[in-house]
Amino acid sequence: MGLKVLSALDVAKTQYYHFKAIIIAGMGLFTDSYDLFCIPPIMRMIGRIYYPKFDKDVKEAKWFEVPDVITSTMIGVALIGTVIGQIIFGRLGDRVGRRRVYGVSLILMVMGSIGCGFSLTTLTPMVFVSLGFFRFLLGMGIGGDYPLSATIMSEFANKRTRGAFIAGVFSMQGFGILLSSLVTITVCTIFKAVADNLQNPLMELQASKTSAEVPPVSDLAWRIILMIGAIPASMTYYWRMKMPETAGPSKPGLKPVSWSSCHDTLPTPICVAKVEIFSTADSLFTALVEKNTLQAAKDMEKVMNVSLSQIREDIDTMDTPNTRAAFSNTYGFFSREFFRRHGRDLVAASTNWFLLDIVFYSLNLFQHHTFKHHMKQKNEMNLYEDALQVAKYQAIVAACATIPGYFATVYLIDYVGRVKIQAMGFLFMAASLFTIAKVNKGDWESDATVGFMILYGLTFFFSNFGPNTTTFIVPAELFPARFRATCHGISGAVGKVGAIIGTVGFLWASRDPPNGLGVSDSLRVMGGVCILGFFVTYFFTRETMGRSLEENENVDELTGVYFVRFWPNKLGAKRSQQTPAS
Repeated sequence: MGLKVLSALDVAKTQYYHFKAIIIAGMGLFTDSYDLFCIPPIMRMIGRIYYPKFDKDVKEAKWFEVPDVITSTMIGVALIGTVIGQIIFGRLGDRVGRRRVYGVSLILMVMGSIGCGFSLTTLTPMVFVSLGFFRFLLGMGIGGDYPLSATIMSEFANKRTRGAFIAGVFSMQGFGILLSSLVTITVCTIFKAVADNLQNPLMELQASKTSAEVPPVSDLAWRIILMIGAIPASMTYYWRMKMPETAGPSKPGLKPVSWSSCHDTLPTPICVAKVEIFSTADSLFTALVEKNTLQAAKDMEKVMNVSLSQIREDIDTMDTPNTRAAFSNTYGFFSREFFRRHGRDLVAASTNWFLLDIVFYSLNLFQHHTFKHHMKQKNEMNLYEDALQVAKYQAIVAACATIPGYFATVYLIDYVGRVKIQAMGFLFMAASLFTIAKVNKGDWESDATVGFMILYGLTFFFSNFGPNTTTFIVPAELFPARFRATCHGISGAVGKVGAIIGTVGFLWASRDPPNGLGVSDSLRVMGGVCILGFFVTYFFTRETMGRSLEENENVDELTGVYFVRFWPNKLGAKRSQQTPAS
């Protein structure tokens, strides 16, 4: 159908509201990356504070370390919370409306961030129990934010710039990484300056002692760093609640209509513009058109700066038998018809995200090995300097590799396409990892060369100018509106399962032989995962660039028969070539 209102949205100019929406929607991703990347320096501080004992018969690099089982648990509980949050909030976003659930996920993030800084006592077990619980809560909020932010932004944007806008939301992760490092550096610098009499461990470790002295005030530093992460998210709560809702309150005798019913009955712009939507059991379409047309048009005009007369002209011509038939897709979620139309897309999106997160989260843990030979030894610095140097190198990677990768995606995604950028990213990540494995000499204690560090940075660059961004974008464009947040949540949840494997598994499997694989073999495994991601992207992932959300929902008659992406196109082209000859 050639509705004018859809055409108007798809060619609409970029407006102030779009950039405002990027900041508001991106704060969840900002908080996600802040809390993920502030954990490595914080775990160094916690190791110094709660595990101050040392053994001079053990290598100094192993002093003051939190046990691997606790470290993996702290990482794992947050990711498990994210998995649960993505599934629950994604489904709720399709059932009760985006805005209502959006506020709940933000509240969970704020509560989790603040709660991470508190514990019932200073006893070591209780500190980790409390930290684990609130990190799980934080993970649920972050998980809920993923499908909601992506879906809302995809439904606000026009088809020409939709990829750039969703990538802009996701790029807030890069700034969250940078801010977490800067906050850690600032807090540690202040505490270090205040503690004028704080000596280095080497000077403190006398023969008669079995543990290093720890200033009591140091237990406050890591808590402050974690709680600061709640500030950006809480600042956007008001604006999130002011964003347009997709389903209005009920009126006497009328049944509220969910977002899915709205979008399947009216075009996207009306649904994203705080439409007052109601229906009776007998005549949904008549109730929509006759009761709420003017209010819907006024809200859309106010938010998206689209002509009221143009909208009303389109709406007034929608109540026809052909229109009602065109919007009458009633198949259920996870039905046979759903899998015929969208099963391949859901499997491809989930698999790509799963493979990407195995590598991406492993790379974050690998950062310590990359820079450790350019850091001071633990016995040559106090706990603030220890955390400060970890944060410093994280900031360098973010500024030189991570953020530029996001910017490249924002600029090029609507010109190059999602599939090409994702496939290229996987391929270059694999090439970098295989090269690093070849260049690396020795075990985890070996020195990382300059070339090693450059290749490591390139791996991060192509993960962000590649699958780390596109796996977030594509699920928000492929599926019908009534399943969009749910499918995005499922894809992301499967991805976070890969993140659990990549982090927890990497901590244990990558130890030096015979206890683990060692450095080079671990890198080769990650490179192989990237190669698998390239093939899944090339053969099974559908391109969404330059098409409206409605066009992406439509499936040709061959879909569901051939699972591989390009076979129907090739068969169709072959048939068209044979037709004239016959």
